[in-house]
Amino acid sequence: MQTSQKHHTAAAGLHMLYPQPHCSPQFQMIDNNNGSSKESFFTLESSTASGTTLPSYDSPSVSITSGRSPFSPQGSHSCISDPQPSPENVYASPASSYVYDEAGVKSKIRELEDSLLSVDPKAEEYSGFRKSWNWDELLALTPQLDLKEVLMEAARAVADGDYATACGFIDVLEQMVSVSGTPVQRLGAYMAEGLRARLEGSGGNIYRALKCNEPTGRELMSYMGVLYEICPYWKFAYTAANAAILEATAGDSRIHVIDFQIAQGSQYMFLIHELAKRPGGPPLLRVTGVDDSQSRYARGGGLGLVGEKLSKMAESCGVPFEFHDAIMSGCEVHREHLAVEAGYAVVVNFPFVLHHMPDESVSVENHRDRLLHLIKSLGPRLVTLVEQESNTNTSPFLSRFAETLDYYTAMFESIDAGRPRDDKQRISAEQHCVARDIVNMIACEERERVERHEVFGKWRVRMMMAGFVGWPVSRSAAFAASEMLKGYDKNYKLGGSEGALYLFWKRRPMATFSAWKPNPNQIV
Repeated sequence: MQTSQKHHTAAAGLHMLYPQPHCSPQFQMIDNNNGSSKESFFTLESSTASGTTLPSYDSPSVSITSGRSPFSPQGSHSCISDPQPSPENVYASPASSYVYDEAGVKSKIRELEDSLLSVDPKAEEYSGFRKSWNWDELLALTPQLDLKEVLMEAARAVADGDYATACGFIDVLEQMVSVSGTPVQRLGAYMAEGLRARLEGSGGNIYRALKCNEPTGRELMSYMGVLYEICPYWKFAYTAANAAILEATAGDSRIHVIDFQIAQGSQYMFLIHELAKRPGGPPLLRVTGVDDSQSRYARGGGLGLVGEKLSKMAESCGVPFEFHDAIMSGCEVHREHLAVEAGYAVVVNFPFVLHHMPDESVSVENHRDRLLHLIKSLGPRLVTLVEQESNTNTSPFLSRFAETLDYYTAMFESIDAGRPRDDKQRISAEQHCVARDIVNMIACEERERVERHEVFGKWRVRMMMAGFVGWPVSRSAAFAASEMLKGYDKNYKLGGSEGALYLFWKRRPMATFSAWKPNPNQIV
């Protein structure tokens, strides 16, 4: 074969077009400028039936399937039929209209699982289209290559067990990525590291090193603060949850909040301030913080530090306050650890943490569902759930890699909007607070893979099977989140669908907030 023909074959292989991910829920978009709801709806799926086509967000997604993707109608849309959102009923059908059908729900969750795990035959068509590569020529062509496609080819080689080809592509990637480059170059650096760790069987070691061996606790805390400042993801979780808690417990004289990822306790500074304003005096507030002992390093101490800080704040505001700690993983929590007493309105908060609980695909204990059933047994007034809108839990490796590439491309773009690319603090924040999750999703399997995200449709089914019914997110919560977003880039948007509040970067759903209450008509 002539050299020119080799160049053509390599370039053609790397520039094959991958179908675009799509999803089906309809969202009502909320204007960040005034908090009002727009009358128009959109779907992330290009629908020929409606005659409309929605352009994808600026960074093209990569998918390995042509008919389905992590954002297919079966994967992202609810399994339980609900009325479509409308200007009169944005967030869901009333709880009173819900009739629980256990057999139907189990059938639907199986359908959802099948659709999320299915592989289109065309995925096989792309596999192995090139049996050998001229690495010198590819290295010479790196300025012309599409980084996302090279990443996908490397991942495909890993999935196929073609280690020589995978290592060759990783060498090419090393010439294309940079931790101080464009969003996809920075992401590519960490994904390539994840691929190499997977090949070497060192994913778990690298993940633990990234998570534990930080320079100092104070430096790690500063990196976490950088991300908190430049990205609204955690503030979205805190703001929406606080609004829901205040609304659900209005008039209660004793409130008990159980937080399964209390971190620094920042969320409850605002809650204490708001409770202090209640007519007739503030209620007694009890907070139980559940935490993983590994978080102690970043905090520079145990949960006692959080309790002391919140106690001082409550005292200054005149709010009666109690703090209890449960220094353990959520997998280890049982009722006796939560200090639950009669006479309190119990609220449980799961902010970006429930996806760390192993489910039935990892362990027969199925701590994800066990924990939900435990919380249901407490008879809580409200349960709030915030999770990344991503499907990496039970997806096969190649699908998971494509999903990670799509999701974190959007995240790195959003980070890019907050700080300059050469900002050293931002680089360190990505390395120490984001890269470890990416490496874990790519390099680890079974119990070592702790980053196991699910889309809202799957969470919705889990919550319903555990005995909960959706508590539609109120306009006050949506308004509070919208007001919070005014301090961030205009490409962050809010949308509502199926009772949940979605946070978008451009057209990509990044996180969902939902609220739940026990279903009185269901015994589990």
